Amino acid sequence: MALARLVALGASATKVEPPSGDPLTTYSRAWYDRLHQGVVVEALDLKADDGRARCDHLLDSTDVLLTSQRPSALARLKLGPARLAERFPALRTVSIVGDTAAPERAGHDVTYQAEAGLLRDRLPVTLLADLVGAERVVATVLLALRSAPGACLVVGLRDTVDDLRAPLDYGLTTSGGRLGGGDPAYGVYATRDGHLAVAALEPHFRARLYEALGAAVDAPLGDVMTSRTCAEWAAFAREHDLPLHAWPSPVTPSAPGARTEHGGRRP
Repeated sequence: MALARLVALGASATKVEPPSGDPLTTYSRAWYDRLHQGVVVEALDLKADDGRARCDHLLDSTDVLLTSQRPSALARLKLGPARLAERFPALRTVSIVGDTAAPERAGHDVTYQAEAGLLRDRLPVTLLADLVGAERVVATVLLALRSAPGACLVVGLRDTVDDLRAPLDYGLTTSGGRLGGGDPAYGVYATRDGHLAVAALEPHFRARLYEALGAAVDAPLGDVMTSRTCAEWAAFAREHDLPLHAWPSPVTPSAPGARTEHGGRRP
């Protein structure tokens, strides 16, 4: 993701993959293809002499080397900081590690989220450490380009997730906190056919919301939200210029003729 963002900003990029390829091609080929638009991909065995020689040839004309391996793995591949500084004095490096405090410890996005206290009892719907980390990597690469030749910068994915804890640490998103269910004008509610996100935090939005609903300011909203469909709430948001977003519940496949939770028959 970081490399794709850099290419979008105008960088020329060559990515080195192992002979076995990138596992993302088996997880999501479509996403892999999107991320590698404009990227030259070379499959090299960096444990072999010819693979390392080709890599060295590429590094001769490289401004920044971006890596995502543990330091010990880079050292075994002869891509550690000391060897690179000796062989390529003009090269700058940006290393992505799991945790700057313990870069050799095994981990992944979901474990970093769990360690930071951002998981509950189910898998997250996105990869926070990876995607937020990618944006930090982009900024770090741009910083490296402004640094002296030989600069070695490090980005930790766990570190970025720790920063995402701030709303929780300061009590905003804890259970019952202002953004954790304690403010009726900021929450997620059930509708007749789905759910509705409400974010009327600013005083003018709050006043407009309650006025449009004909309710007292700061009154509970659960019952009124179930009175309309998602489409009706979408129209309501447009009409009153309010920060609301409704989405219907997914349809669960069932046997032909089975009744829905609202009593109708599925087509």
